[in-house]
Amino acid sequence: MEIRAVLKYVRMSPRKLRRVAELIKGESVDRALGILEFTPKAASMALYRTLKSAASNAIASEGTAKVKIENLFVKNIEIDSGPTWKRIRPVGMGRAYLIRKRTAHIGITLIEKKPKVEPAAAKKARRPSGTESPSVRSKTRGN
Repeated sequence: MEIRAVLKYVRMSPRKLRRVAELIKGESVDRALGILEFTPKAASMALYRTLKSAASNAIASEGTAKVKIENLFVKNIEIDSGPTWKRIRPVGMGRAYLIRKRTAHIGITLIEKKPKVEPAAAKKARRPSGTESPSVRSKTRGN
């Protein structure tokens, strides 16, 4: 299952957004939201909104019984350039300089990864919880 959310015409350059987007690529949604919340960049707020929207889309489309927020991971983040607003700045001697106000489009894709279930044979092969390795036992006796 892949869920997608898109935020268009963000009034920030794509280059600034991509720097923050690299921080959360491949992370779980909970961890990514935490990273974005404490990242001191303006781009983190736009990415936070889009990521939260993607998580809400996943829950709304499948329902809370099927999708758990802990199982959602950021698969891909696409930062594309949007239209550039062009403004004129008058300068000396009758000239004019062009000011480019860049915009961007953000696309976030989430996937659901099921937690790995341990096979019954592997559970039996593990040591019981009351036994410890010899090195741990010797340290706890006070030797």
